[in-house]
Amino acid sequence: MARIAGIDLPKNKRGFVGLTYIFGIGRTTAYEILAKANVNETKKVSEWSDEEVARIRAIVDDYKVEGQLRSEIQMNIKRLMDIVCYRGLRHRRGLPVRGQRTRTNSRTRKGRRKTVAGKKKATAKK
Repeated sequence: MARIAGIDLPKNKRGFVGLTYIFGIGRTTAYEILAKANVNETKKVSEWSDEEVARIRAIVDDYKVEGQLRSEIQMNIKRLMDIVCYRGLRHRRGLPVRGQRTRTNSRTRKGRRKTVAGKKKATAKK
């Protein structure tokens, strides 16, 4: 089993798909990494030799992935909140940041609906 950047890559997947299990590496980056390491991208992870794994590991070390990338993203969000810009306020309130509508939809950011009781109708006096 190949272990790269602290992640165990799945053995039965092809190389470029296996690399996408690492946070911060998508399909395009995975193809670039395999091309730099001279590894066939259709080769399964279980078929990689120790030498190929070492070359891939050395190339992945140059990229910002996993914990380092996650902490950078969190620091960027914290910076926006600290300078009290519009995007920071949206993050702080848990609302959509990129201009989406909130009257309907946006349940992902707002969470489950909080039901508010409706007004009772005034009773007619006789």
